[in-house]
Amino acid sequence: MATKPKVAICWLGGCGGCDEAIVDLNEALLTVAEALDIVLWPVALDYKYDHVRAMADKEIKLSIINGNVRNSEQEEIAKLLRQKSQFVLGFGACACFGGTPGMANFRTKEDIFNWVYRDAPTVVNPKGNYPQPKSTVDGRELTLPEFFETVFALNQVIDVDYYLPGCPPPPNLIANAVTAMLENKLPRKGSSLAPHKALCDSCSRNNTKPAKIQLNEFKRIHEIEAKPDICFLAQGVLCLGIATRDGCGATCIDINMPCRGCFGPVEGVKDAGLKMIATLAAMIDTSNEAELEKIAAQIGDIAGYSYRFSLPTSMLRSLSQSAAKKGEEVGQ
Repeated sequence: MATKPKVAICWLGGCGGCDEAIVDLNEALLTVAEALDIVLWPVALDYKYDHVRAMADKEIKLSIINGNVRNSEQEEIAKLLRQKSQFVLGFGACACFGGTPGMANFRTKEDIFNWVYRDAPTVVNPKGNYPQPKSTVDGRELTLPEFFETVFALNQVIDVDYYLPGCPPPPNLIANAVTAMLENKLPRKGSSLAPHKALCDSCSRNNTKPAKIQLNEFKRIHEIEAKPDICFLAQGVLCLGIATRDGCGATCIDINMPCRGCFGPVEGVKDAGLKMIATLAAMIDTSNEAELEKIAAQIGDIAGYSYRFSLPTSMLRSLSQSAAKKGEEVGQ
């Protein structure tokens, strides 16, 4: 009897929606479970990390890892699964780009701890306790995972073979990706297992999009009653479909909500946020600097809007580090 390929599914820093997306395979999940030997899936099965540690290196055919890396426990598990796996699939926006938790990188670790354990209006903490990696209680040492200074995407911690973006990825792409990896029908390493065109190209409203979009006003979706069959951008509503990878099935568009960018940038784009900011800038119909600032201000939190899912993988960190290094050199 042939041995079934071993598969691990693991949730690091995230909301759990990616695990739920796997459950949403419904009846197909029974077929998958019959064909595979699932050796780790903490949200559904009672296997322990020691069970994985006891395996030979590369014994697992495929590890499907969702969520980003924010603490030392998540880093340890990611590295363990990398060691034991032939393939690692970065699953979901948090694993691929850092996801919405990556927005925390706009703040320092100190800022976050002060808010959560001291300043938030519902906090009651008269002793000013903050979580410590090690503490002693009744003579016994207790430990907690170390909270890192920043959020990391999965490939900033371990080598990742393939990516499946989305918040969460849709069932059809999950089934296609798992089948391709188990049957060794794969594109080049590092590829995204999602379409390579922009969502705008397959959007049902595309035929209402002007050949050249020129805007002198930006609106958020809650500010108007958007027409359900007209391009959002043609209505002046911010929609990131023009600079976002296709593959989601346009589920947000179908309920009259503009794209938020969870599938990340299209092929060849290194920085999703910069691409979106450049795209929006090209749409603004004025060359007057004062008017330009007034129109841009209507967007509000442009950095948060453009980097909602991708801040940890943006170029902002490297640019900031380069600027800091240059400043130090000038100071010398």
